[in-house]
Amino acid sequence: MPAEANRDKAAKAAKAEGGAPRATPASPLTERQEARRRRILHASAQLAGRGGFDAVQMREVAESSQVALGTLYRYFPSKIHLLVATMQDQLEHLHATLRKKPPTGESAAERTAETLMRAFRALQREPHLADAMVRALTFADRSVSPEVDQVSRQTTAIVLDAAGLTDPTPDQLAAVRVIEHTWHSTLITWLSGRASIAQVKVDIETACRLMDLTAPKETGTPGRNLR
Repeated sequence: MPAEANRDKAAKAAKAEGGAPRATPASPLTERQEARRRRILHASAQLAGRGGFDAVQMREVAESSQVALGTLYRYFPSKIHLLVATMQDQLEHLHATLRKKPPTGESAAERTAETLMRAFRALQREPHLADAMVRALTFADRSVSPEVDQVSRQTTAIVLDAAGLTDPTPDQLAAVRVIEHTWHSTLITWLSGRASIAQVKVDIETACRLMDLTAPKETGTPGRNLR
C-alpha cells in the first residue's frame, strides 16, 4: 500500500537525523530528543487548533517541527498516537496551571467540579483542537494503550489534586473513574452539538458529588455520648 511504502521510506530516513525509538521507562529521552518531541507536540497542537483532526497530517507536522518524517514516525507511529499524546501534553500544562491557582470550593465535590469546568472552558477556547484530540481517543485501538493510559493517569491526578486526596480509598478511586467517564462523555456531547455548556456543568457537578458521598465516615469517640 502507498501509505505503508511511505512509512517504510520515512523510517529509513530517520537514521540520517538520529531519530530515537519511542521512549520507554527503560530508555528515557535525552535532552535533545525531548526538545524534538516537544516541537512535534507543539506543531500537532497548532495544526489541530487551526483545522481540527483532518488538518493534522504527518508530513506537515514533520515540516512544522523541523524533523524528518521518519523521525516523527519513530516517536509517534500514527496520527492517532500523536494526537492522544498531544492531549496528554495539554492536560499536563493544564494541571500545572491549576496547581498555581487551585480551586477554592469548600467540599471535595465543589473543588473537583470547579477544576473540571476550568479544564472544559480551556478546551472550549480551542474547539478544533479539542475535537481532534477527542476523536483520536475515540479511534484509539490497543496499539495506543500506553498513550491512552497516560491521558487517564493525568486526568486522575488532576481530579485527586482538586479533591485534596493523597491516599484515596477504593471507593474514592471508583468515584474518580466515574467522574472521568462523565467528563469525557460531556466533552463529546458538547463537541457534537448535543449538549449546552449549562447541561455540561450540571452533569459534571452531579458526578462530582460522588467525591463527598464516598468520603470515609468520621467515627466518634467511644463512650462520648454515654451518661
